[in-house]
Amino acid sequence: MKELKVNDLSKTYGEKVLFDQISFIIHERDRIGLIGVNGTGKTSLLNVLAGLQSGDGDKQHIFYPSDYRIGYLSQETVLDPEQTVLEAVFQGENEQVRVVRRYEQALLELENASQSTKAQNKYAVAQEAMNENDAWNTDTNAKIILQKLGISTLDKKVGNLSGGQQKRVGLAQVLIDEPDFLLLDEPTNHLDYDAIEWLEDYLNHYRGALLMVTHDRYFLDHVTNRIFELSFGNLYEYQGNYESYVAEKAERQRLEAEQEEKRKQLYKKELAWMRTGPKARGTKQQARINRFEDLKENLNQVQTDEQVELDFATKRLGKKVLEIKDGSYQINQQTILDHFDLLIQSKERLGITGENGAGKSTLLNILAGRQSLDSGELIVGETVRIAYYTQQNEAMDEDKRIITYLQEAAEEVTQSDGTTTSVPEMLEQFLFPRFMHGTKIGKLSGGERRRLYLLKLLIGQPNVLLLDEPTNDLDIDTLTILEDYLQTFPGAVITVSHDRYFLDKVAEKLLIFNGNGAIDRYMGSIADYRQEKAAATASPKAKPAAQKTAAKTTTKKKKLTYEEQKEWETIEDDIDSLEKNVADLKEAMNQQSDNYTKLQELQQDVDQKEEELTKKMERWEYLSQYA
Repeated sequence: MKELKVNDLSKTYGEKVLFDQISFIIHERDRIGLIGVNGTGKTSLLNVLAGLQSGDGDKQHIFYPSDYRIGYLSQETVLDPEQTVLEAVFQGENEQVRVVRRYEQALLELENASQSTKAQNKYAVAQEAMNENDAWNTDTNAKIILQKLGISTLDKKVGNLSGGQQKRVGLAQVLIDEPDFLLLDEPTNHLDYDAIEWLEDYLNHYRGALLMVTHDRYFLDHVTNRIFELSFGNLYEYQGNYESYVAEKAERQRLEAEQEEKRKQLYKKELAWMRTGPKARGTKQQARINRFEDLKENLNQVQTDEQVELDFATKRLGKKVLEIKDGSYQINQQTILDHFDLLIQSKERLGITGENGAGKSTLLNILAGRQSLDSGELIVGETVRIAYYTQQNEAMDEDKRIITYLQEAAEEVTQSDGTTTSVPEMLEQFLFPRFMHGTKIGKLSGGERRRLYLLKLLIGQPNVLLLDEPTNDLDIDTLTILEDYLQTFPGAVITVSHDRYFLDKVAEKLLIFNGNGAIDRYMGSIADYRQEKAAATASPKAKPAAQKTAAKTTTKKKKLTYEEQKEWETIEDDIDSLEKNVADLKEAMNQQSDNYTKLQELQQDVDQKEEELTKKMERWEYLSQYA
């Protein structure tokens, strides 16, 4: 069994100690979530494990077998912009992946020049290599990964892709390479729900080990079996998933607090004895004096993570907030809004989610007045004061110091109770200690910059918050406090997010973007929406009896008509047949080893059959109420 061992690893960054002589072992099939407040060194630890950075000192700290391979998806994906997508995703160290790359390249050339003898010969050689290396399963697996991550154009240059598309190409690259140890930094960013759920299942069955940083708490719960927490230079290990970690951390902190209190009480007792001026005449007295000195040294050793405090005054917001009337908008001939109406009222809690590239951020830009509708009207209330937290920070002068950046927005901050707080005090509340106030922005981590950017927006006393993927790059502790703040925020909150946990906490109703101007409206949480969607495709035999009973009590109809009775007699056979069709098509996808186009065709067939299956199940549910 292959393992990676870390012994006495330390890393400092300026005055900050990121980790201090930490040690741990990564076992095969470990699923580890790495947690810590932004700036504690999570990304630095990943970089050290990936070999991109080194620990302090000349001593070797990381040990693993010579044939041990590590794959790393960094937060900022770095790909060659001149490579094609095909070249990028198949550039791993795995020999079978290299064989597949040559085969897919030859196949692509043959499709573009089917009459070329050179292309035909190249394809024949590549096909023979696939047979010799038994690489067909690798090829099929690669195509499934690409399809599930929404990567369809293999001959496109990486430099022509969006940041989100490049992130997905980077994820596909490390998954296809199948290393012994996967390092993933925010793997769910830029993925839709179907892709996230597929990735959960894929990682649960992955043969190697995994260590990941993610803000997605549902993802952590579904995938991890260990949690590492970085805090004040220490690394704490917990067995189980995120839910187990929360309970175990609370217990650890309780025990540490109890032990600290016992040390303080003992210290008071021993201090009183020391003040009597004991002479170290005997061995016992000298030992007691030594213990007192040790006790004194070890007082106040327990450190706890401070919490971000969010308590800001807001400007009064009238009843009239934001409204779109009959709004239409297109970009690059793609319909985003089609005669769309939206009314935002005071204390609105609206979540916007759905397919990537369908126009969610565009809607926020329109509401913020940064883009204009092609037709229709945007109405903004007179008292509206918007703060727009975009996916990318505003331009920050990297040579500017933290305190100067914030003082440009306000010299002092008004709290909700009317009291004022100075900028230095507010920075401390926001986890920027005094020694950091003079730090240049260029030295902050990505997460620290996002936290500073959020603070600058909130001290402006907005009454409407537009949040575009706010969970990206913020640590879980900060997110938890932000969620609590948003629940009591007196104004309106409109947020774009794919974070299921975050949406469940802050959104009361949803807009689900399905592409081409199709937008669903849903009252309730994303969990309820996903559950209902899943139930619609589940086998009718698996539906709870409680659902059937509830359905029967809501209708006045007594029995089926003759035609409905005939339909009822055959509908379960129809459903079984459709389920078998879907299963056969998915099996064909697993065995497919020709080209990517064929795989897409099969997926289209699957989508069509699943749509038929959904309609049959909805019909079955209706008929079952009266059967």
